[in-house]
Amino acid sequence: MRLLLVRHAETPSNVHHLLDTKVPGPALTPLGEAQAAALPEALAGEDIEALYASTLLRTRLTAAPLAAARGLEVIVRDGIREVSAGDLEMLPGESAEGRAYMRTIFGWAAGDTAPRIPGGESGEEALARYDAVVAEAAASGAGTVAMVSHGAAIRLWTSARADNVDVAFAAARPLGNTGVVVLEGSPSDGWKALSWEGATVEPAGEAGPAGEPVDAAG
Repeated sequence: MRLLLVRHAETPSNVHHLLDTKVPGPALTPLGEAQAAALPEALAGEDIEALYASTLLRTRLTAAPLAAARGLEVIVRDGIREVSAGDLEMLPGESAEGRAYMRTIFGWAAGDTAPRIPGGESGEEALARYDAVVAEAAASGAGTVAMVSHGAAIRLWTSARADNVDVAFAAARPLGNTGVVVLEGSPSDGWKALSWEGATVEPAGEAGPAGEPVDAAG
């Protein structure tokens, strides 16, 4: 299966760099609406057979123009929502708490999945729910699937599950709004990342979550 993981379009919380993870969350900014409208053309070369979005409003609004252009139903699944910020909700991403949030997430990607975001979820829980939606999509038989999801969740899942993406690579590359990670594979055979926001994936070759750039959850 070819899997396109698409970060949602811009929201007011992205503009203000806030950890904003609760359902339903904000709508899109005017720029975000324009980004969503441009997505069908940006993905014109992809033969998308199934389209998923998380339970947050921003992913469904981002997916809507693509769904209309392709005549697809948007399949809404909670499993691909953003990593819960828990007690850190709406704090600045640049704060000490915001940096701790991202350090914990990249620690999960490196294999230490037991720690929990204060008031939120563990890495085991976050990866399990994301895995379940990817497995559902793979079982559907669709050749190419697009999932409109969230920045931290996409970087977590890709660096944890793609054989050729390490933590250092994902940590150094925050996804822009409507940025796309393209992967190929299956739950049984594993995953390989083909491109990251249009660039061929070339892993950094370093391990560990220390020193990574931080961006606000979205």
